[in-house]
Amino acid sequence: MTMDCPKCKSSHHVKDGIVRGQQRYKCKECSYRYTVERKLDVKSQDTQRLALEMYLEGLGFRAIGRILKISYGTVYVWVKKWGGQASFPRRASLAETETLEQMLHYVASKKTASGYGLLLIDLEKGRSILSLDGVVRKQTRKQ
Repeated sequence: MTMDCPKCKSSHHVKDGIVRGQQRYKCKECSYRYTVERKLDVKSQDTQRLALEMYLEGLGFRAIGRILKISYGTVYVWVKKWGGQASFPRRASLAETETLEQMLHYVASKKTASGYGLLLIDLEKGRSILSLDGVVRKQTRKQ
């Protein structure tokens, strides 16, 4: 593992002994002697993969950092890098748009309804189309 000269940035160098267990180099251009520092805190691919899996399961950056004993900023950088490389599937057809009245007619036509909030998002335009609060109705049984 070698690097360019820190002084003149030249890539022309020769080995020049060992200092404190590390290889020493001498630059052919400016005669500067330097050693390459090893990063001991580089995390393995397995650790990165585990952090991404934990993020996809819903854990926050800080929680992941505490569990894996790494900086939450590092976790953020990994997730951001992964998100930039991931390719997400695209729908060939656009979603159909319904009016609020059509939705209410559909819900009212059901014999029993237990509803919940629903948010439809237009991914192409980046805006929400409809937000509908759930309507909870139960048909009473005749006795």
